[in-house]
Order: sequence, then C-alpha cells, then structure tokens
Amino acid sequence: MAQLQITFLGTGTSQGVPRLGCPCAVCTSPDPRDCRTRSSVHIESPEISWVIDTGADFRSQCLRERIRKVQAAVYTHPHTDHIMGFDDLRAFAAHGEPFPVYGSEGTLQEISRAFSFAFHPKTRIPGYLHPEPRPVSEAFFLGKTELLPLPLPHGNITSQGYLLSREGRRLFAYLTDCHAVPKEVVHAVEGVEHLVVDALRERPHPTHMNVGAALEVIDQVRPQQGWLTHLCHDLRHSELEARLPSGVRVAFDGLRLSV
Repeated sequence: MAQLQITFLGTGTSQGVPRLGCPCAVCTSPDPRDCRTRSSVHIESPEISWVIDTGADFRSQCLRERIRKVQAAVYTHPHTDHIMGFDDLRAFAAHGEPFPVYGSEGTLQEISRAFSFAFHPKTRIPGYLHPEPRPVSEAFFLGKTELLPLPLPHGNITSQGYLLSREGRRLFAYLTDCHAVPKEVVHAVEGVEHLVVDALRERPHPTHMNVGAALEVIDQVRPQQGWLTHLCHDLRHSELEARLPSGVRVAFDGLRLSV
C-alpha cells in the first residue's frame, strides 16, 4: 500500500513553458508534457497533506489537479518563482487556525517580508491565513513522514532539498534549484526510491544543473527511479526522454507517484 501520493504541480523554470512571446518548437509544441508551470509538488500521506513551494501558478495548478487539502507548506528557497503563490494558501487554511510554514530561517524571513500583511499581527487581516513560521535546519516530521533538509548551492544563496522517509525507508528526494549536489547530500539520499533532480537545459548554467550534471548525480545516488525537473524551453519532453538511460525519466506537470 502506498504511503505517499505525490503530484507534480509544476516542473518548469522561472518563466514557465511556453515562455511569453516565444515561437520556438517547444513553446508551440502540441505535447501537453511540454507545458511546464513553475516547479512545485503536492504530497499526501495518511496523516497530512502539504506542498513544497507555492509559485505564481499555484492557484491554477491546484484547480487543474483538484487539490482540496493543504495543511502545511514547505519551502526550498525564497526566489519569486517558488513563493509568489503564497497568498492562495488561504483557501486551505481554517480561519484563525495557525498554518505551519517550514523553511530555512532566511527563506522564512524573505517570505515574511514579501507577505508582511499576513505575518505581522498589526497588519494581519481578521480571518485571513495565519502563517506560523517554523524554521528548519534538521529533520522534522509531518505526520509520520520525516523530512530531512538538504543544503544545496544555488548561485549566491543556499536552497534546501528534502528527503522524505517513513519507517526508516528513503522514499522520495526532491533536489531542485541547485548548481551542484554536495557529497554529503548524495550520501544522505543514496538508494532512495525516487530522486527528483534539477536539470534546466543541456548547456551549463551558473545557478542550475544541466542534464549531464543531473545524470551524474542520479548515477551516484542510484535511486530506484530518477526524475528530471525544472526544465526550460530548450528541452522537448519526448526527445529528451528517448535518450535517457534506463531508470531515468522526465517529470511533467500532473505526474502522480504512489510511493
């Protein structure tokens, strides 16, 4: 019996795919898998449902996937394409009840600054979402699922990946928005059932891994299944997946995993 139901709400980069005004082959592709909204996942366990990141497409993603329950939000880092859907969490929050929001201390400070009207008691609107910041640097639990924060270099900031485990089993690792995966993180997620890795494009990028670097990480971790995410419009889904090694696939918006 599956312990986690995971839905990829978005698998795209900061501008999404199609990019506004772009006539390229991927942006005009009829393949729905080439339509990529900002990266985010929804996770449902027997005890609790939560999201990792709430980008600008969060509302439409939840409508598309018929998400009816979100009881916590976990953040990787405070870049715009990962936090700007925060306001739409109010649809899932009971009036007056604290809504737990997890992330690094720096990430939560930036979210609090961007949405000060929600976080600061003097400006909080009665009946609005009541976020409860919960800074994390070590493992914590949502229900019976353990989440281990994994520090990842992302340009001049540190992003956090997450390893999800239940009953000692490493089930799902989410490593998005990074330009490398440190050896300590590789060791922490080694042998995980599902590994999701940042793979922006073929060419090198200063703040993201490219496809080649992502495949090297997957080869080191040796998951049961590897997935590529945070893809830009340089990559056509069908063409990329056709040349990937066994055990590696391209994630797409709406992909569901029963782990």
